[in-house]
Amino acid sequence: MVVSNSVLDAHNVRVLGTGDDVVVLSHGFGSDQSMWKYIVPSLLNNNLRVVLYDIMGAGTTDTSNFNFNRYSSLHAYADDLLTILDELDIESCVYVGHSVSGMIGCLASIERPDIFQKLILLGASPRYLNDTNYYGGFEQHDLDQLFTSMKSNFRAWSSGFAAAAVGADINDRTVQEFSRTLFSVRPDVALTVSQSIFQSDLRSILPQVTVPCHIIQSQKDMAVPVEVAEYLSRNLGGWTSMDILETEGHFPQLTSPELVIPVLLRYVEDS
Repeated sequence: MVVSNSVLDAHNVRVLGTGDDVVVLSHGFGSDQSMWKYIVPSLLNNNLRVVLYDIMGAGTTDTSNFNFNRYSSLHAYADDLLTILDELDIESCVYVGHSVSGMIGCLASIERPDIFQKLILLGASPRYLNDTNYYGGFEQHDLDQLFTSMKSNFRAWSSGFAAAAVGADINDRTVQEFSRTLFSVRPDVALTVSQSIFQSDLRSILPQVTVPCHIIQSQKDMAVPVEVAEYLSRNLGGWTSMDILETEGHFPQLTSPELVIPVLLRYVEDS
């Protein structure tokens, strides 16, 4: 596929290192590629080539490129990922997806399984709402309140949500960092993206994900309970394995990189 370099510019794509083995890092809602800053040096030290990019709608992207209808579905983000990989002529990679990017990687792998040696899913969830025989962590009234708070006072909501997601006091360094990237997202874009994520239900596609998957999950995460990671492990269509980290919060790559790095390296190097 021939694509203009404007695609790479739109997503602030960076390729670091010159190794033959490629690792793609994709961030979650309200953050950007800076969320991987403690992880990247270890990957480069192990002679890996690292691809970083910002998903459309992140505060670092030009939101004039954000089509509200298109990005109401997570499939659009999967298409963006595949377009970036094609533009970079990447034919094989290990993909690491945090939060919503875990499901973005799953969708992309269904369409093009040949590109993905392995998916590493960090704090990923196919459905956030509770359902019969399924615990996603949220009731609909929880999400309605979240969306209402975003509309009424986005700055105040950002600070509170960042503290809850990280699992620390509002003055914590990681909370401040996530607050910064979250508040940099345009409020109307943030609302649309959060609705497309939190109201999504991708449980039905899991059996179609046939590439090997490794799940990494914090022991305590307000956004994604351990039960969700266990559900993923049971329902993904290919080989799966799982590590439950003895840490709290939705951003272990920032709060506990010393726990995340050896797990990532173990599964990247086994690919």
